[in-house]
Amino acid sequence: MIKAIFDKQLKKHIATQVLHDLHEWFGMPEATARYIEHSQEMPFFAIHVKDQPIGFAALKETSPQTAEIYCMGIMKPYHRMGYGKALFAAFEQYAMQKGYQFIQVKTVEQGKYDVYDQTNAFYRALGFHALEVFPTLWHERHPCQVFVKSIADHQT
Repeated sequence: MIKAIFDKQLKKHIATQVLHDLHEWFGMPEATARYIEHSQEMPFFAIHVKDQPIGFAALKETSPQTAEIYCMGIMKPYHRMGYGKALFAAFEQYAMQKGYQFIQVKTVEQGKYDVYDQTNAFYRALGFHALEVFPTLWHERHPCQVFVKSIADHQT
């Protein structure tokens, strides 16, 4: 079950629980703390199994036409079970309802780390396309890959 979460403390609790389970992706404490803090101010969706949150996605508006997946994660025991795809579908539906034309997401460039190669494959399978790489946006060891997906043609 996917729920929109509005309570800031609940957002903080869910984001903390999920991101601490994903230390391979969110292993920099300062960056993880920023994701948790900033996600509290954004539209936030959590996916639950047996009433327990196992993942979330937070939406950041980067322009009036573009919604960004600011932060998204599914706890490791639930990877490759369709939960990430279901969570993204809810995120995408919300973005369409709000009139966004595009969704973007930032991750680490393909070929740098195996775990991020899995992330890149996940977003490509959802219909995202590589837009641009910013070699030093985050850090030279973590070149930022921007993916985009047009949702304009799917809106009703």
